[in-house]
Amino acid sequence: QVQLVESGGGLVQPGGSLRLSCAASGSILSINAMAWYRLPPGKQRELVATIASGGRTNYADSVKGRFTISRDNAKNSVYLQMNNLKPEDTAVYSCNTVGVASDSSLFQSWGQGTQVTVSS
Repeated sequence: QVQLVESGGGLVQPGGSLRLSCAASGSILSINAMAWYRLPPGKQRELVATIASGGRTNYADSVKGRFTISRDNAKNSVYLQMNNLKPEDTAVYSCNTVGVASDSSLFQSWGQGTQVTVSS
C-alpha cells in the first residue's frame, strides 16, 4: 500500500507564497506521473499541475506563471511552489501519484489534502 503525506498549507495574504510538499511511502517500485489537484469551496475538483517521470510539466491556465511543480525522485516526493497567490486559489490541495508497486501491480494514491487560504 502506498501512502501520501502532504504538508505546507496555511493562511497567506494575497500576493504571498506557499510551498506544498507531498511524500510517498510504502511498497513502491517506481512512480510515474505526479500531480496536484485542488477543491475550491463550493466547486468541483480541478487539476492544478502535473509532472511526468521525465520532468515534463503541465499547468492549468489559471496558475501558469505563478505555480511551479517539481519532484525529487530519490525521495518519492512532489512539490508545488505557489507565488503571487490570489483569493481564488483558496482550496484544499491534494497530491496524486500513479506508479508501480513492489509486487508489480499498478497503484494510484491520493493524499489527505491540505488547506490553502488566501485572504487579507
